[in-house]
Amino acid sequence: MLDWGKIDTVLLDMDGTLLDLHFDTYFWLEHLPARYAETHALEPTQAREQLHDRIRRERGTLSWYCVDYWSEELGVDVAALKHEIGHKVAFRPHVQDFLRALKEQQIRSVIVTNAHRKSLDLKLAKTGLDQYVDRILVSHDFGLPKEDVQFWHRLQQEEPFDPARTLLVDDSLPVLQSARDYGIAELLSIVQPDSQQAERQIDEFRAIRHFDEIKPEKKK
Repeated sequence: MLDWGKIDTVLLDMDGTLLDLHFDTYFWLEHLPARYAETHALEPTQAREQLHDRIRRERGTLSWYCVDYWSEELGVDVAALKHEIGHKVAFRPHVQDFLRALKEQQIRSVIVTNAHRKSLDLKLAKTGLDQYVDRILVSHDFGLPKEDVQFWHRLQQEEPFDPARTLLVDDSLPVLQSARDYGIAELLSIVQPDSQQAERQIDEFRAIRHFDEIKPEKKK
């Protein structure tokens, strides 16, 4: 699927790509609505409907991913609530082996995430993910989400890479579309970002189930 001789840099999404998206799905669809209902004395169904409608309106914006924004908007400590279910943070299959293989082959690995730093800190504490990669960059530091093609221009200034010799792996199709518009040559999606949900049919981009499908082999 990939010619590793033509790839110098691998850009990697975190949630739904390296880590199981089930943590985030469960948090936003189950845990947050339940705790929001308790805090504001609402019926669970009413709280869930209010939250889902409010959150959907921010989809694709930086606010969608911002812990501080939602804490202020909803009147709850979102970061603290995430810690309550921190035990659900988990790697997707074969991720550690894949990241080790990149290091062995001296292929630069950079996590590029829309996650807020408070969410990132929780997940790093639970997984040690930062020990497996060369660098982690957060879209909030650039003032743009990855869905905006201008994000990649700013990223390239901070973390120089040759788009023609770069692989991006991301479960978000809008993010892959913006990266394609920027000119990143190799693009891969993830068939099943959330281990508790059904596999997706992805036609627009090549996609993998797990990272053992693209693990670089040792050089002879």
